[in-house]
Amino acid sequence: MNAPRRSPVRFGIAAAALLAAGVTAGQAQRGAGPVPGGTGPPEAEFHMARMVYSTRGGGGSRGFFMPWWAIDYPQAEINFLPALERVTRLSVADDSRHVELTDDRLFDYPWLFAQQAGRGDWRPTDTEAERLREYLLRGGFLVVDDFHGDYEWAVVESALRKVLPGRPIVEIPDDDPLLHLLYDLDKQTQIPGERHLRWQQMEGPPHWRGIYDDAGRLMVAINFNIDMGDAWEHADDPGYPLPMTALAYRFGTNYVIYAMTH
Repeated sequence: MNAPRRSPVRFGIAAAALLAAGVTAGQAQRGAGPVPGGTGPPEAEFHMARMVYSTRGGGGSRGFFMPWWAIDYPQAEINFLPALERVTRLSVADDSRHVELTDDRLFDYPWLFAQQAGRGDWRPTDTEAERLREYLLRGGFLVVDDFHGDYEWAVVESALRKVLPGRPIVEIPDDDPLLHLLYDLDKQTQIPGERHLRWQQMEGPPHWRGIYDDAGRLMVAINFNIDMGDAWEHADDPGYPLPMTALAYRFGTNYVIYAMTH
């Protein structure tokens, strides 16, 4: 389908209201795991959106089994979203929305989260690639997280080159505003998945990569050999390292602020 004609992405801009504060790993549970979905407009200034893509199989923990695009759900949202609201003056919706790229609701959300795109074998159709390209060029911000190793990199790289042909994928430079908006971020520290602490080794060093538009705005942040979502999910797990959770929260917060201000 062709994308509808409309004004730029309808983002609730609350940049001037953001307030610096310290991130801690203490998590406030919001009752039982939230029910996914919701079809109305965003419910707050910031409403997280997960990118739904066609995949087979899935995984999970804590009794949940999710498709690859929904990995770490709902615990990642249960932990991270209240923390985001505490450390900013943003009004933050309790749960994420799960949005297909062909859904017109895509343009209501400034921040799109793509999980396990490598293992999930993300292969956007021509229509999906066109819609995501429009979303990004009109101000949207995509974070691709939790994929590892050469094979998964090849899957994600191929998908992103289809979405944004001709635009290079580069290492995010140390002086990029993304890394210094609210927290000064350490790109040298690897954020592991919970499984990497026990039985599965990381498949290489961390890479914080990105794709920029013609004006130098970061459109896509790529967490390669990094599992930010798992650090959110296991924030209340005493076996998961507190420094890794704190760093994942800081990256997530900077990403959200960047999406809301660029």
